[in-house]
Amino acid sequence: MALLNPATSLTRLLLFTGAAHLAVVQAQTVDEYQVKAAFLYNFAKFVEWPPGSFKSANDPIVVCVLGRSPFGELLDQSVKGKQIEGRKLVVREAPDVQECLACQLLFIAASERKRLPAILGFLKTGPVLTVGETANFAAAGGIINFKLDDGKVSLEINVHAAQRARLRISSKLLSLAKIVKDDQP
Repeated sequence: MALLNPATSLTRLLLFTGAAHLAVVQAQTVDEYQVKAAFLYNFAKFVEWPPGSFKSANDPIVVCVLGRSPFGELLDQSVKGKQIEGRKLVVREAPDVQECLACQLLFIAASERKRLPAILGFLKTGPVLTVGETANFAAAGGIINFKLDDGKVSLEINVHAAQRARLRISSKLLSLAKIVKDDQP
C-alpha cells in the first residue's frame, strides 16, 4: 500500500492535522471514543504495510478490537463506506490473539491490560499496527498509544516496534506524536 499520492498529500495532511487538532482541543466535549475511532481510521491512511500483508489487491484493511470494545458502534460508523487506496475498511472483533494476525490494525482494549505483555510478544514481528490506551503501552512494545491528558487525546508512537512489525509510518503522523522507545530487541 502506497503511503500517499503526492498530489493529494497536502490536502490529506491538512485534513488529518485538522482532525488531530480538533481531537486535542475538543476531546472534553466530543466523546473520547468518537475521537479515537476517527484516529484509527486516519492511522490506516498514514501507514504502509509490507508486501504480502494482503492476499489480493482488493482485500480490505481489517481493523480489529481485542478485548471489551469501548467503541460501541462508533468504530463501525467511522469507517462505514470508506476506502483507502482502493481498499474498504472492515471492523471485526478478535476473539483471541491468534485471530489478530489476520488484522492490519488492532486496537487492544484496556480490558486486556494484564495480558498485554503476552499479546504484544505474540504479535511482535507480525505486520499488525497495534494501538492501545493503557499506561506504558508503547514502551511495552505497542506501536501507537492513545494518552488522555487533562481530557485531551494525544499520541505516543514506538518507532522501533513499528520497524519490527515492518510497518512504515508516515513522517506526517510521526510529527503529531511523542516518540517513545522501548527496550525490546
